[in-house]
Amino acid sequence: MKPSNTPILNTTLTLAVALALSACQSFMPINTKPDTHLPEAYDHLVLDNAQADMVLTKDWWKLYQDNTLNQLEETALSQNLDIQKAVARIEEADAYANEVGAALLPQVNLDAGGNKNRVTEAGAFPAFGQNPRNTFNVRLGTQYEIDFWGKVRGAKASARAQLLASEYAKDVVALTVASNVALQYVQIRLIDSQLAIAQQTQQNREESLALTKRRLAGGIVSALDVHQAELALSNLTAQIIELKRLRQLALHQLHVLTGDLRLNINQASLEPIPVPPVPPVGVPSRLLEARPDIAQAEQALMAANANIGIAKAALFPSISLTANYGGESLALGDVLKSASRIWTAGIGLNLPIFDAGRLKAKVSQANAQQKQSLIAYQQAIQKGFVEVNDGLVNMRQFTEKEQALQRSSLLAKQALAIAENRYHAGYSSYLEVLDAQRNYLDAQTSHLQTRANRMEASVDLFKALGGGWQAYKP
Repeated sequence: MKPSNTPILNTTLTLAVALALSACQSFMPINTKPDTHLPEAYDHLVLDNAQADMVLTKDWWKLYQDNTLNQLEETALSQNLDIQKAVARIEEADAYANEVGAALLPQVNLDAGGNKNRVTEAGAFPAFGQNPRNTFNVRLGTQYEIDFWGKVRGAKASARAQLLASEYAKDVVALTVASNVALQYVQIRLIDSQLAIAQQTQQNREESLALTKRRLAGGIVSALDVHQAELALSNLTAQIIELKRLRQLALHQLHVLTGDLRLNINQASLEPIPVPPVPPVGVPSRLLEARPDIAQAEQALMAANANIGIAKAALFPSISLTANYGGESLALGDVLKSASRIWTAGIGLNLPIFDAGRLKAKVSQANAQQKQSLIAYQQAIQKGFVEVNDGLVNMRQFTEKEQALQRSSLLAKQALAIAENRYHAGYSSYLEVLDAQRNYLDAQTSHLQTRANRMEASVDLFKALGGGWQAYKP
């Protein structure tokens, strides 16, 4: 007589009904972006259509049109160890998301074994037949928890959000590394420019010292002029030594950022590097969406939302299906025959009755963590908005300051020429020349420092916006 298929049919129907119901039941909250109440544009100015079409570029450093900087950025983005560590975190998060997602499908296992055993012949149930005897079995088995309340789907959504957050975290690291490379490069070029000015001034002071010594020998000036010239030259030599030290330290920072410990940069001036233009007034605040730290905070918020659904689903019963199919026989050659066939099918339910409030406490924890993630997201938005506004202010103010100091440098140069002519004609002492040289050196240094500050402000603005800006071209 053939065995009835009723158990298998009933199990199949139960599974189908449960799966259909599971598609409709879920405690997953709906993800919506919280209102951040940001102004439409920075600096509280009105947008026009052209400005509304602005888009961002990720390779913003190319706007400086400096080949050396471009090469440094490319090397850093490919060899920086912090970026490589962030990539490894992405790989870990991706593997975890795959692991969690696999729980949506049943797991099938193959078990096989053989054993030999002997039972007592003197007990209440003596052995019949062969004793000891061999037993062989092979079976396919599966156990599957129905995702009736969306717990597994919630875990998958949380893992997916964590994966995206890790990808944005890597972008945060890359943006930070790129901006630090640019800032260190600006510092090196500033030091190079200061060194060039100091070395030229050193040469002028050496010539002035030689001239003053000749004038002393001719009885035109006193020994005081010579000592003043020697003191000025000695102080300037000390400044040059300090600048060289600072340049080497800045270069060491680039070694770490680029991952190239043998990196060397030839001396060049800061002034030929063009400063990108100040973005137009009324830059749209929606450009903040390009910031990877804000996108990371948003994904962390989505993961926290999903964790609430997971915690709520744990309050309800879990339903599991089990099934096994295979064969068992006394002889290995008979294990696959129809007479040796065995199978089992079952359904299980686990319902938490009393846990002293542990599961409800987990729901409260998930809610509190979601509130923290929400606040962190809002803080990231506010921080980004303030940083962009700061960058815009710094760019404009440093631009105006640089223009004023450029005129100061020109006036100081003219004053120095007059002082040198007066000294050579015997109308003034060397002290007047030293004052003019010091004023000119200070004016040039201030002008270069302000230009460097303006470039650094542009780098900070790129970082604050999450990239460079350009007009949208359809």
